[in-house]
Amino acid sequence: MRAVTIAAERCVEVIDVPDPRLLGPDGAIIAVEATGICGSDLHLYHGALPPGGLHPGHEVVGTIVEVGPDVRERMVGDRVLVSAVVGCGRCRACRHGDPITCPNGGPVAFGTTGQIDGGQAEYLSVPAADLFTMTVPEGISVESAVLLTDILPTGFLGAQMAAIEPGDTVAIFGMGPVGIMALAAVQLYGPSRILAVDMVPERLARAEAMGAEPIDATGGLGAVAVLEATQGAGVNAAIEAVGLRETVTDAISSVAARGRISMVGVNIEMDFPFPMASAFFKALSFRAAFAAIPSTWANLVPLVSSGVLDLGDVVTHHLGLSEAPEAYERFDRRDDGVFKILLDPSR
Repeated sequence: MRAVTIAAERCVEVIDVPDPRLLGPDGAIIAVEATGICGSDLHLYHGALPPGGLHPGHEVVGTIVEVGPDVRERMVGDRVLVSAVVGCGRCRACRHGDPITCPNGGPVAFGTTGQIDGGQAEYLSVPAADLFTMTVPEGISVESAVLLTDILPTGFLGAQMAAIEPGDTVAIFGMGPVGIMALAAVQLYGPSRILAVDMVPERLARAEAMGAEPIDATGGLGAVAVLEATQGAGVNAAIEAVGLRETVTDAISSVAARGRISMVGVNIEMDFPFPMASAFFKALSFRAAFAAIPSTWANLVPLVSSGVLDLGDVVTHHLGLSEAPEAYERFDRRDDGVFKILLDPSR
């Protein structure tokens, strides 16, 4: 089959690799219909790679073409979406939709560590298919189904961890796809103001069209701009959806005393310079986590199906798998109005 590989920094190729095999008797093989390029894939594209590179892709929708003998709730022919994050599939945590607390080697995100190949390919092997896939409900588009595999649950988690109350003022740092999903989720909680912080005019315009107040962070002055917009008071809660040192510090600096910071941007630096003095003297709450994606589906699917969640036409480009090198370049440059790219393995 054909699969995307990131062999070195900014080196993306589409190569022929062996077809995947079942990852155990409870696994399934998926023929990929659509797979997204995620902002966290850019960390890999920029050089955060294991030795030998890897096959990326953790946002996948497709059709089951093979199941193991222990699969009970899925069958060949089912059209499914796949959780971007998986665990062992046997422990209590995994059985309750929470691979994040799996004690047996989890969590693992497809195509990020070399442990499990990703889905920017013609086929994907999924462990514990009953737990880590869901049949795509009638009426949900392929674009919305892809969002449910990762970034919508992640944005939803960002809003949940921020503990937003009606009337709160909320700032969201980073209006990429995850930040826009966080914006959609935050609106469910009844805040009085949502400040959308970014440096890209098109992203600020998209957030404004969804009801947020755009805050231009050009020059690295995101926190200053938020404080100016709130007459120095700061916000009740801040959601960080980028993962950079600068945006985490801005989020912490922008909240009022006893504020809450929710971090869903990816950062795994062990030597991260946390601004402890600000957190201590302002009595702040700080939470950061991967999303336990399967646990969110029961809440999110009805909201998506009913149109209550405004997903803001996140997907802007559909390209063939063969065009992956160009797709990564365009996504990284943020040009041509690109926001979210889906790859089609049939092309």
